[in-house]
Amino acid sequence: MTIDLDAALAFAWRRQRGVLVTVKRDGRPQLSNILYVPRADGRSCAISVTDTRAKTANLRRDPRASLHVTRDDFFAYVVLEGEAVLSPVSADPDDPVVDELVTMYRTARGEHPDWPGFRRAMVDERRLVVTVSVTGAYGMLGG
Repeated sequence: MTIDLDAALAFAWRRQRGVLVTVKRDGRPQLSNILYVPRADGRSCAISVTDTRAKTANLRRDPRASLHVTRDDFFAYVVLEGEAVLSPVSADPDDPVVDELVTMYRTARGEHPDWPGFRRAMVDERRLVVTVSVTGAYGMLGG
């Protein structure tokens, strides 16, 4: 069921867990449990991923993405649809990608006990940021 985009975004932005759906080479969906943070623009979200994951390869080939988000009781849900843009892979603990990953962590979890270690880990894990710009939504918000 198509729902109001603003209502869908409000529902999704109150949560930070969902299932990212990408398109595999054979056309079937590939699903990944992820954490996300809403962007300041209110119309997109950011996801930290590693360079070697299937979802990353899928999004490089086909930027279409969906994010499935449920309420804790599982009876209300939204699916946000949009296109993904991938940042460069983090290459240095002080590069802009790692700065963005720090901001994302702070938004989602607060302060990290070891920021220098976190920054090194982002480079070691070859992390990057996927931004999904939401263009549509469907679902059932329920009461």
